[in-house]
Amino acid sequence: MAGGSPMQSVLVARGVKGRKLHAFKRNGKDAGVTGVMRSIAGTEEQGAFFVFDLATVVDLYSRWCRALDGVRPYYAVKCNPEPAMLGAMAALGAGFDCASRAEIEAVLALGVVEPGSIVYANPCKPEAHLRYAAEVGVNLATYDTEDEVAKVKRCHPSCDLLLRIKGPDNPDAKIDLGTKYGARADEVVPLLRAAQRAGLRVAGVAFHVGACTSRVDVYRGAIEAARAAFDAAAQLGMPPMRVLDIGGGFMPDATFDEAAEAINDALAQHFPPGCGVEVIGEPGQYFAEKAFTLAARVIGRRARGEAREYWIDDGIYGALSCTILGDYVPRPRPLAPPRPGGENMCSTYASTVFGPTCDSRDKVVTGYQLPEMNVGDWLVFDGIGAYAASSGTNFNGFLIADIKTHLAYST
Repeated sequence: MAGGSPMQSVLVARGVKGRKLHAFKRNGKDAGVTGVMRSIAGTEEQGAFFVFDLATVVDLYSRWCRALDGVRPYYAVKCNPEPAMLGAMAALGAGFDCASRAEIEAVLALGVVEPGSIVYANPCKPEAHLRYAAEVGVNLATYDTEDEVAKVKRCHPSCDLLLRIKGPDNPDAKIDLGTKYGARADEVVPLLRAAQRAGLRVAGVAFHVGACTSRVDVYRGAIEAARAAFDAAAQLGMPPMRVLDIGGGFMPDATFDEAAEAINDALAQHFPPGCGVEVIGEPGQYFAEKAFTLAARVIGRRARGEAREYWIDDGIYGALSCTILGDYVPRPRPLAPPRPGGENMCSTYASTVFGPTCDSRDKVVTGYQLPEMNVGDWLVFDGIGAYAASSGTNFNGFLIADIKTHLAYST
């Protein structure tokens, strides 16, 4: 991190410096991002937009460092590749978890991130992407099959490997990555031997307990399994491993502190200070979720008795695709305060909100209580930074790239 406070470092970071910044007071008269959104919405005819509060990321980074002292975060680019987010994370001292050539390019384009601060954390990589990683010096990648060992040997023989293992079964996770990735216990030794035969160095072990998990005991089980893999490598006479990657899935709520406590206890038992192992994590949603707010404009309406139907200029094929890919539950609220005058100013109606495409499945909420809305009004979606900007499509000609991101910071 550069000199000065963390916030000062972020404000001059690549991807942030030179862009317009909206400052607001958290406890001001028009507190929060809402006031910023009202000022933006009232300045021009425009479509849906994000507001990104940089101070939220600074606060979350400080919380991470307090709770998981010594565990360097490698931000998962797939969660939200907004350049200002990448620049802020780099300025704060994070590394990066990249899963493709495009994600590696986005990080290196900042011009301030060393290739050694990138983990190519995709256990199954296209050969062309792997060759690109070799060209730019990204020399640490995950694997969990013997075919991947052969591929790395062909395309990037100087690459160090992290053996991706499967953690304990975790049915409570919203997304169970263990159904797709991770070596089972009986596969660990054969995969270590495969790398050994190929002359590739296994630098450590990686795991992911699943996204948005409410269970913290799975971290203990996964770290214990990682210790067993480290010991197996030593018994095979392999060079000492130096990296433990505890993956992602962290949430910016009370479960984070519980997870951190479980992780710290397990690390103290299996990877104590001074053991020579660098511990890293791959948080994405933890940093991105609460930092972004979306405003979408009402572009159509219909009243059917006491029910209301609205069309907005974003939907499940755009930023609100995170309702499908992630675990985001939309709870829209009007941007404007209730209109004065009249007995209906506080009345709400069972409302359906549609996205802008011609697909009838493009439905954001159904039977949701909203006050009377008019064309040109705005709905706000809070805490929508995870997988919103990264998972949207261009279906029906509504371009995800048209959703602008405005930068703000709270004091």
